[in-house]
Amino acid sequence: MVSNERELSKALRQGKIPSSAIPEASSPYTVLVRYGELALKSPGIRNWYEKVLMQNIASMLDLRQITYSGIRREWGRIFIEGAEKQAAKAAADVFGVVSASAALEAAPNLESSAALCAKLAPFLIKEGEAFAIRARRSGNHSFSSVELGKACGDAVWLALEAQKIAPSVSLTNPDREIFVEMRQDRAYVYSETILGVGGLPLGTQGSMVVLMSGGIDSPVAAWLMMKRGVRIIPVYCNTSPYAEESARKRAFDCIRQLQTWAPGHPFTIYEISHGSSLRTFIERCARKNTCLLCKRMMYREAFEVMNKEKASGIVTGSSLGQVASQTAANMYAEIYRLAIPIYHPLIAFDKNEIVNLARRIGTFEISTRIAGSCTAVPEHPEVKANYDLIVEEEKKLNIEGMVREALAGIKIHKL
Repeated sequence: MVSNERELSKALRQGKIPSSAIPEASSPYTVLVRYGELALKSPGIRNWYEKVLMQNIASMLDLRQITYSGIRREWGRIFIEGAEKQAAKAAADVFGVVSASAALEAAPNLESSAALCAKLAPFLIKEGEAFAIRARRSGNHSFSSVELGKACGDAVWLALEAQKIAPSVSLTNPDREIFVEMRQDRAYVYSETILGVGGLPLGTQGSMVVLMSGGIDSPVAAWLMMKRGVRIIPVYCNTSPYAEESARKRAFDCIRQLQTWAPGHPFTIYEISHGSSLRTFIERCARKNTCLLCKRMMYREAFEVMNKEKASGIVTGSSLGQVASQTAANMYAEIYRLAIPIYHPLIAFDKNEIVNLARRIGTFEISTRIAGSCTAVPEHPEVKANYDLIVEEEKKLNIEGMVREALAGIKIHKL
């Protein structure tokens, strides 16, 4: 299909397809953007979500320097007008978008739609390939979807015969499909649908703090919450001297990659000095409990950032049973007596699922760079923590003072 699409694009540039087949815009395509969950909301919420989604699409197009003349909406659709073809891929990468298609426009009648399909057919369908027309309509028309499909199919058949291409039709297993979407005021013809990431528009579900380590898991957890419409506030707990500078760089590079999924929503990154707390745990508490005490302290530090930013929760990359510190008993001990809203979007994911998502969002290669491991991790960490004993361990410490000390040296970064 790639070669056919390239020929079509070339034909458009060279004017081989008559100007009547091209919309009156600086670029030849109108991108149809489809959404899912938004349609289930009440009218007022849906209106707000659609407006946010349109803003996010515009930001993504601007980030990728894709030209377009405007964005508008009708019931059930958003349209990017006068756009380059790659606008469809950009829109598909916006949270809330289910799919997108780069289409050419025609007048909303059988004749114009059929004529446009006929003009495109020789550039899309090769000798020996079977085609199918997929037609649908909305609004008030004097013809049915079946009649629309038949008219367009007949026109494509005749156009292929005129080009000495033996036509063949297969409605069940076609090599090529031409889609015709008839709406009240315009018809849209396209040959490809790009699946989107889905979810809800970013910015519609408030904000949450994300504990970012730079490993594989935490960027994926952050991305999944972004997919649910949550703005993220990355918090990096710098464990130097127990971690190398390369670990910090890896974490910030992951955050930068996540930012490419959130144009229009610039991140504010909080970097907290955590090494002093680790040293205190090692010196004063049972060595096997270091990781548990470390995590509880991170939650407390992140909670202060959450309150400062008026956010709604804290997100982690924990997955049940994945590592020694993430057993059910340990995860209970981590939050015991901490009145903090904590979210674990990866809790039931296995490692392969997480890795596949990391590859998709572009953080896997970053997260797998060699950056050393945390040297504060005990040789034999606790895996079946007793939550009462963890509280007893903390009685050996000045927890409030440690939190104040960590936050006193906080650094705030803007991307």
